[in-house]
Amino acid sequence: MTCLFIQIQCRPGTTYRVAEAIALKEIHSELYSTSGQYDLLMKLYVPEGKDVGKYINDHLLDIDGIERTYTTQTYKAF
Repeated sequence: MTCLFIQIQCRPGTTYRVAEAIALKEIHSELYSTSGQYDLLMKLYVPEGKDVGKYINDHLLDIDGIERTYTTQTYKAF
């Protein structure tokens, strides 16, 4: 599995709805509210062999209220 951290910027006033929609999809390992430029931080595991970009498009970016995301892909745990 590929571990990703995705920072999510929401339209003003939609953060809780976006977080609820993510939770209902049950695709995340962890989901946090954050301060700063992005509103949410999600830890996500993409199944082996799946295209990361397509997986994010198909499972996350269809949620209304998401304006922008920033994805960090991980390679090795220490």
